[in-house]
Amino acid sequence: MTRIIDQPRYVCALGAMQTVQGIYRGVPILHAGPGCAGKLAAGIAGNNGDSGYISPQVYPCTNVSETEIVFGGEENLRQTIDNALKVIDGDFFIVLSGCTTEIVGDDIATVTREFGDRDKPVIFVETAGFKGTNLEGHEWVIDAIIEQYLAKKPPVEKVKGLVNIWGPVPSYDPFWVGNIRELEALVAELGLTPNIIFGEYRGIAEIDRIPAAEYNLLVAPWVGLKNVKSLQEKFGTPYLHYPTLPIGAFETSRFLRAVGKLAGVDPSKVEGVIGRHEREYYYHIERTSDVFLENRTMSRRFSTVTNAADALAISRFLVNDFGLVPDRQYITDGTPAEHRDAIIQLFKEFQYGIEAEVVFSTDGYQIHNDIRNNDYFGAPLIIGSIYEKKLAEELNGNFLAVSVPFKERLVLSSSYVGYRGGLKLLEDIYTYVLKQFN
Repeated sequence: MTRIIDQPRYVCALGAMQTVQGIYRGVPILHAGPGCAGKLAAGIAGNNGDSGYISPQVYPCTNVSETEIVFGGEENLRQTIDNALKVIDGDFFIVLSGCTTEIVGDDIATVTREFGDRDKPVIFVETAGFKGTNLEGHEWVIDAIIEQYLAKKPPVEKVKGLVNIWGPVPSYDPFWVGNIRELEALVAELGLTPNIIFGEYRGIAEIDRIPAAEYNLLVAPWVGLKNVKSLQEKFGTPYLHYPTLPIGAFETSRFLRAVGKLAGVDPSKVEGVIGRHEREYYYHIERTSDVFLENRTMSRRFSTVTNAADALAISRFLVNDFGLVPDRQYITDGTPAEHRDAIIQLFKEFQYGIEAEVVFSTDGYQIHNDIRNNDYFGAPLIIGSIYEKKLAEELNGNFLAVSVPFKERLVLSSSYVGYRGGLKLLEDIYTYVLKQFN
């Protein structure tokens, strides 16, 4: 029997177009119906923008109609790719297919390969909406870059200290630019050279450096795990899977020690970096401790309603750094079944033997009813998307939007990652608390 999913927190696999857009001068070419790009961009980034080098409103697109459905759209796609290469000043072109074109059987692989002799690389990814979510599409885009582009290039020598960093998904994480840059800065402080293909002025040059890296670093619970395994197989690059986006002193210090151990960094250097940051971090915590300890309107129990990466990172921060008590944590990103047991285990590894119950659900209606019927022993703190704002108000609780749909805040370069990111997260939570109190 069919079901209606209320308040979905992801879009279809064609949403991987924003992964392509996250690569500087990367150009998505859509073999899909008119309007797909605009609707998907609004569903992912919303009011937070992410127009980038090329806006979703002007992506090259075949604008598939009844004609292509009846007679096939391969010639239309061929012309669209050809014209995009002539008109758009891009460095990397990635063809993405939509539902209708895959249903009618258009061979985008064959058409795309006809452009293999062009000056600019052109590759393809089959991203029909019925095949998966935009998070799976994100992995498929990176796989296509590995298989269709990097694997065909001549072998390169490894560069000592070069580390590819994978983690926040462009646009899907509203803080992706700031989070990626903070990860980059932390790794650089250990004397390593970070290599990231997403964000400002990171593009084809960084993609070309991927095989030369000594290590791959994945900072995410599950998105990207297939990619680092593929890179290990293709280029012999070992990887560290660090499943928690580090927020605050406890997790960031653990992160730095893990990366330092992987890369053979002198432990005294690692501890020097940690000591300097923790000294600053705890200074700010101590000078505002009265606000934290004497505030009677702040919640003591919390739930997250968000993707696996944010749910895990924020929960570990609020428990390990701040001493809050976790209630049910709702993961809404459609996490594939094969990753769920590992994620559940991570929610059992908080400090002090504290554990949190994890609920995997993509249905906001069911989640909200569950929260309404739960006893938080006072006002809850609910961290999620804009969908949870009215729910928090209904329960006289506290609220913070951290994930899509993300409509009430504008994020330019802010980050929740690292020591400074932990302080920023506390600022944002307590800004809401103080507004409620006053």
